[in-house]
Amino acid sequence: MVERLELDDAELAFHSHWLPTDTADAWLQQLDGETPWSQPRVRVFGRWHPVPRQVAWYADPGVVYGYAGLDHAALPWTPLLQEIREDVEAACGQGFNGVLLNRYRDGQDSMGWHSDDEASLGANPLIASLNLGAARRFDFRRKGTSRIGHSLELGHGSLLVMAGATQHHWQHQIAKTRKASGLRLNLTFRRIAT
Repeated sequence: MVERLELDDAELAFHSHWLPTDTADAWLQQLDGETPWSQPRVRVFGRWHPVPRQVAWYADPGVVYGYAGLDHAALPWTPLLQEIREDVEAACGQGFNGVLLNRYRDGQDSMGWHSDDEASLGANPLIASLNLGAARRFDFRRKGTSRIGHSLELGHGSLLVMAGATQHHWQHQIAKTRKASGLRLNLTFRRIAT
């Protein structure tokens, strides 16, 4: 069942149980084992810091994704990621040419406030976020404010689709947590202009 999240100036669809648990379990185990994870460093206020999670970028040939001052060279699609891409494309009604994988080892791994609004994603990007493993809280706040406007729990096998003007008006984050949290993989599918 798809839940439409009611946020002004946003188009959000949340499939809380998009995948059967056995499929989600198998994908989590295989992706974690076969992905060549890296932990790039970013420059913040003149100092270099490792990003607080591990990442991998897979895409069609020649598709480069840049954010936070980093350009990620693409790895070729694996058979499993190609299968997942086709399933997500069918659910969203849109093609994707890249996927960013984020690996959260525990509750101290995080993703700071941001919008997926790079020019290479187009005017109104559609971002499909598949979640595997430990559940984490996903927060939204309206741009220009510091108050969380909405939160939801992204659980094992859930799919969140952000479309329309969402990235123009809202930021999102995965905050650090002291609560026990196991391994979580997040796959964000996107279409990069080439």
